Amino acid sequence: MFVPMSVNDFIDRAATVYGDRVAVVDEPDQPAPPLEGLTSTRLRELAHAQAAHLDALGVGPGERVAVVSQNSARLLVSFFGVCGSGRVLVPVNFRLAPEEVRYIVEHSGARVLYIDPELTAIRAEVSAEHTFVLGEDEDLFGTEREDSPEPRAWQPDENATATINYTSGTTARPKGVQITHRNIWVNALTFALHAGITDRDVYLHTLPMFHANGWGMPFALTGLGVPQVVLRKVDGAEILRRVEEHGVTVMCAAPAVVAAVLDAAARWKGEIPGRDRVRIIVAGAPPPTETVARVESELGWEFIQIYGLTETSPLLTINRARAEWDELPAQERATRLVRAGAPALGVRMALSDSGELLARSNVVMEGYWEQPEESARALEDGWFHTGDGGSIDDEGYVTISDRRKDVIITGGENVSSIEVEDVIFSHPDVTEVAVIGVPSEKWGETIKALVVLTEGSTATEADIIAWCKSRIAGYKAPTSVEIREDLARTATGKLQKFKLRAPYWQGQDRGVS
Repeated sequence: MFVPMSVNDFIDRAATVYGDRVAVVDEPDQPAPPLEGLTSTRLRELAHAQAAHLDALGVGPGERVAVVSQNSARLLVSFFGVCGSGRVLVPVNFRLAPEEVRYIVEHSGARVLYIDPELTAIRAEVSAEHTFVLGEDEDLFGTEREDSPEPRAWQPDENATATINYTSGTTARPKGVQITHRNIWVNALTFALHAGITDRDVYLHTLPMFHANGWGMPFALTGLGVPQVVLRKVDGAEILRRVEEHGVTVMCAAPAVVAAVLDAAARWKGEIPGRDRVRIIVAGAPPPTETVARVESELGWEFIQIYGLTETSPLLTINRARAEWDELPAQERATRLVRAGAPALGVRMALSDSGELLARSNVVMEGYWEQPEESARALEDGWFHTGDGGSIDDEGYVTISDRRKDVIITGGENVSSIEVEDVIFSHPDVTEVAVIGVPSEKWGETIKALVVLTEGSTATEADIIAWCKSRIAGYKAPTSVEIREDLARTATGKLQKFKLRAPYWQGQDRGVS
């Protein structure tokens, strides 16, 4: 028997098995009225109401629906209200500049655009055929109704695109990663299996839901009846308070979030909440060994490392402390945990002749939206080419050593160095520029611009940074600018960024942080 996989499987099971259980605790401090009392049954009702509203708009299966929002219950509903009715959800990074959001909306061909009420300023520059402000415009989710209209039935197709997630890459413009229902299903189950998720867990959304669909966790959590606590803005002390108030047991986070929690814990009065209970799953860039050791000693939380990309739904490898490591000294255990990890169930990892990590799995994307050449290049010879250099040891554990693609991961966010270079080069006083990632204790790595100015220019570091911040998202702007007389090039005129990066990474055990 063949039954096609669908995101509806998760919400349907939740409503059937955990119908009266609280499914979502919405962020109380937000500009829109919080969606309170969201049981699993109500979550499915709201998803159906959203789908019925899209029916009324004439937006059919396969058409794109974009959402620009910080973490919220309404965004979580959309994973089921949009994807579960056969439409394609396009979750957009709310930190992007209006011009960047406009490109994604136009490139994806989104007919519907939902905007968080805190971001309404972008309406002046971004629009779609149907544009709504979440929580302010007409009742998109049926929250004012006792009953919810039933949407038109959609015949599930597990190979249909469920989401398009835009990610920075080696080009100045982001690429739209097509994630299918099958990708979502397999990622959700393998992630939940390796992380040991059960209906006794409570999850805290510190990770942005737009980011690789919250790494795919919302689907597994929903299907397993796990209450999900929504956190709108990351704050270390607030994370500790939510852990204490809601009995949180698991969260996913970028290294910068780990650092924020550790900083807050140093000022926390009383016992650290969640000791011997919380599992914190970290990705984006491996933190220093000392940070891993501090999570265990100062917080008493379990540290789990994963590696993956938006293109892989994202789970490729996972590194969780094994029973064989229990008696090891904390520092030695931490040293083992900073590796990217062993392949997740169903994942095959290999190295190309040039040392690039390759992956093969049911979580690998369908392709890049309307970019067949880029898709063919990324999926050449039946393997996904990660763009990362690394090694694989005898136990199958992967270690990332260098980023072969021109991507900087800062605070868990991908930034195309080419995109930043384009913006800096548009400054009238800049004749040459190279953007690189350099080590950062807080962010994993941060953005540095090496700049050659026109003769007689008086432009300063602050001028260049301000120029960038006025044109692209603030997190993409360099945190430092070094003015140079020239940038060394090869005989053919090419910049060798690995040589430009090398002085800043001396003493590090890998070429990325």
